[in-house]
Amino acid sequence: MKTDTRLLAGLTELGIPYNDRMLEQLETYYEMMIEKNKVMNLTAVTEKDEVITKHFLDSLCFAKVYMAKRKEGFSPKIIDIGTGAGFPGIPLKIFFPEIQIVLLDSLQKRIIFLQDVVSMLGLDGISCVHGRAEELSGKAEYREKFDYAVSRAVARLASLSELCVPFVREGGQFLAYKSEGATEEIDEAREALSTLGCKKVEILSYTIPQSDLPRKMVVASKTAPTPAKYPRGGGKPMKQPIGVKK
Repeated sequence: MKTDTRLLAGLTELGIPYNDRMLEQLETYYEMMIEKNKVMNLTAVTEKDEVITKHFLDSLCFAKVYMAKRKEGFSPKIIDIGTGAGFPGIPLKIFFPEIQIVLLDSLQKRIIFLQDVVSMLGLDGISCVHGRAEELSGKAEYREKFDYAVSRAVARLASLSELCVPFVREGGQFLAYKSEGATEEIDEAREALSTLGCKKVEILSYTIPQSDLPRKMVVASKTAPTPAKYPRGGGKPMKQPIGVKK
């Protein structure tokens, strides 16, 4: 992967500095993921070229929001909700080593895999947490403690917002990675985002570097505290999203 021109060109296009150590870590991560995928369903995308584009460079499009704020001494706290095989969290930690990040997933087996990855890559300032977002966001050590909540989870945005926004501090942002065709889903979620404290919502439309794959990123800035009753329990964020009429 160190000589993969698509990866290097993509990093350059995103304005992300890199070194040989970062490229080696990414290669090791890829190898560990593919090996584990033989016995555990981590990803349907396994060809290296596709992984580079659809997982690594897609994850690193966080740079479109973060690079303008990146500066000496800035060490933002990030939570990656529904991280799965570690996206976007692991690539973010490799290429932005200053961040402090929590990888959250509800499946213990995935968390064990991610702990192995973190150990093998020698990463610090990263923790892998097994749990459900609707439960953890009610705990004092997690609620409204993060500069960014990020998620590539496939849940509809109105539901995902209720699970993610409670983690974000006032002045922080919730970033949701979405497909180009998510316009209706985004419009549907505006009431939920506002109710949860995100009155300012921007939509970034872009193409994943070194590809023709269009994407949208929802950038929801938190301007007020999330009311204490959110997120609701009993699976309501998924079954009865805020503001969504059946």
